[in-house]
Amino acid sequence: MTLYCNGRPASADDLAGALTNYGHFTSLQVRNGAVQGLDLHLQRLLEGTVALFGTALEPLQVRAWMHDALQAEGAVDASLRVTVFSRQFDFRRPLQPVAVDVLVAVAPAVDLPAIARRLRTVRYQRELPQVKHVGTFALFQHRREALLAGVDDALFVGDDGLVSEGTTWNIAFASGDTLIWPQAPALRGTHERLLQAGWGSDQQVRPVALADLAGFDAAIACNAAGLWPIAVIDGGVLANSAALCAKARQVLAAVPWQPLVA
Repeated sequence: MTLYCNGRPASADDLAGALTNYGHFTSLQVRNGAVQGLDLHLQRLLEGTVALFGTALEPLQVRAWMHDALQAEGAVDASLRVTVFSRQFDFRRPLQPVAVDVLVAVAPAVDLPAIARRLRTVRYQRELPQVKHVGTFALFQHRREALLAGVDDALFVGDDGLVSEGTTWNIAFASGDTLIWPQAPALRGTHERLLQAGWGSDQQVRPVALADLAGFDAAIACNAAGLWPIAVIDGGVLANSAALCAKARQVLAAVPWQPLVA
């Protein structure tokens, strides 16, 4: 992985500024210099910057820095993580206006295979769930605990009993031919929104209670790195998830890739 800060190779001082652990990010896949849902990733960065720092971010500049980082690495396919933080941020004076910094991390491209996963539900609600912030400790710990328990990952359920999201991914269920997205506080992912836009009218966004899971026959999970079927949740088998995943992959295959070069 190679890091660039504000368009130049990151220095030790740049990285020290990121240790405050206050900021937000987006992760995306680049293929042949283009990204699916690039406008959604940029919108996420703009909204997160306003929410955490109360300031604006220039999307064309961020887009150029992403492109320049790829050019510097001689890459056209890659994984990018774009993090917005501030070396001037002081947690003792969090309302003090500060300029923000943009850290672009370039790593090898990732394409998660469509391997069926087994889940267990856990009671958990992310803080400020609408922002993809850097507070990821609980997400990774819940995944680790799920693996120790003999399954693949964790599905979050709030104190109200409503299903929200997975550790680093969104989920959709199917009952017959209808795709159902859980309506609960969660990070709304870029691939979730792309699937919703391309799926058509046969879908719903509604609250999904823990007790409702027994009525579904399929489920899929998605994030910017892939799309995969859910085989089991809390021991309940979802027999039609592979077919649902295949249909969802067809929908995503039709989504255009937006070039980083404006």
